[in-house]
Amino acid sequence: MKKTALYDQHVALNARMTPFSGWDMPLRYGSQIDEHHVVRRECGLFDVSHMARIDITGSGAVSFLQYLLVGDVAVQPVGRALYTLMLNAQGGVVDDLIIYRRDETHFTLINNAGCRDQVVSWLQKWQATQWADSVIMTESTDKVILALQGPKALGCFEKALGENWQGIAERIKPFHFIEQDALMVARTGYTGEDGLEIIAKADQAQALWRSLTEAGATPVGLGARDTLRLEAGLSLYGQDLDSTTSPLSCGVSWTIAWDPVERAFIGREAVQKAREDEQLEKQLGLVLDVRGVLRHGQKILREGKEVGQITSGTFSPTIQKGIALARVAADVTLDDLLMVDMRGRTLPVRAVRLPFVRHGQIKIPDYTS
Repeated sequence: MKKTALYDQHVALNARMTPFSGWDMPLRYGSQIDEHHVVRRECGLFDVSHMARIDITGSGAVSFLQYLLVGDVAVQPVGRALYTLMLNAQGGVVDDLIIYRRDETHFTLINNAGCRDQVVSWLQKWQATQWADSVIMTESTDKVILALQGPKALGCFEKALGENWQGIAERIKPFHFIEQDALMVARTGYTGEDGLEIIAKADQAQALWRSLTEAGATPVGLGARDTLRLEAGLSLYGQDLDSTTSPLSCGVSWTIAWDPVERAFIGREAVQKAREDEQLEKQLGLVLDVRGVLRHGQKILREGKEVGQITSGTFSPTIQKGIALARVAADVTLDDLLMVDMRGRTLPVRAVRLPFVRHGQIKIPDYTS
């Protein structure tokens, strides 16, 4: 198993470690529920250095990424982070990722650890065609990535980093970033809360972690990260979206830049065809108002017939109910009487618009159907 530069810190904190995409990562340090709440109410610190980091540079970088991604990097300003997708020719999702434009011809791509090999191979395959002499790809393994999330995250960061950073974090707009003192600091996250993601050199990791925790950040593991992202209605690769599903069915169709119409990108024809399919499945949120936990793979029924499946489910610490993301038939509505099949036992669930929680506030109606 691979270990991040902060592995010894996690062990010293008695973290429960777990295998995750080939890495030995902290699942939790104490109570997962408490870690979840600290992010919603205060400030949590995550080690997400397992994420893959790839630099793409060269005179052909823009045209290369325009063809590989559904978002149009040609209109992405320097200093801006873009959440986007990489599709295959069939319109399935190779991976979802964030790409940072650092200058006119330098981009940094952060993608899921579990998709590292397939993404690197995919990029290499296309770089070797017309971009062999104009694009350079470099995978970085000497960095750490920390996520500082929660309503007190910005203040915690500035307290920890000292005078050079005073007033700077709050001036970073959402999905923008700055580079200073060998740090790349972005106003991004995967929790539904305000916060920052910080890329630093590996030899800075322990001092940075220590400074942030001394400033009030609480270490949080991957267990709470999953319940936080699900409450925020954020999809997880391998469960809510994958190489066989259209982004139009996964709640991420908004990432596609359809204009200009003459821009070709891999999978464009397939997603355009899917866009015209009135029977295409869609994503909805589900809430279980009775006792129980919603889980991946459970069937959703309407009038006794299957109309979809849960892709991600959990018990929400904030709402105190079972919640889920589900892929359902196109004609399912928020007013339908839906049931979930739990090993032969059916329970009522209600469909809701996403997200369930954002910035600490419950966003769904509070009633029992």
